Amino acid sequence: MLITFSTKSSADITMFGDVATRLLKLMGQSGVTPGALLAADLPAAIDKLKEAIATAGDEPAGNEPARPGEDPEKRPPPVSLRQRAFPLIRLLEAAARANADVVWSRARNPLL
Repeated sequence: MLITFSTKSSADITMFGDVATRLLKLMGQSGVTPGALLAADLPAAIDKLKEAIATAGDEPAGNEPARPGEDPEKRPPPVSLRQRAFPLIRLLEAAARANADVVWSRARNPLL
C-alpha cells in the first residue's frame, strides 16, 4: 500500500504505507488512513516527529526485500528512517508556514 500526503502549499508526496504509518505514529497520530492534521496542530506534530527522528538516528526505515539472486553482501545500505522522514517534514513545514491543513490517504493506482 502507498500513502499520499497532500497540502495546498506543497507538492504531494507518496510513501510506502508501513513507513508512512510509522511516521504518523511518531507525530502522535493514530496511523489510520485516511486522516488529516489541521494547520493549528502542525507545529506540535513537527516537533514530535523531529524529536523522534533525532532519537531513531540512522535506524532502517523498514524491511527492504531481497531481490532474487542478489548477493546479501553486495546490497546497498538500508534507507534510514531519517531519510524517509525528510520529505514529509518539509511538506509539514511548508503547510505550517502557509497555515494550511495536511491530509493523507491511500494512493490511487495509476494503472487503473
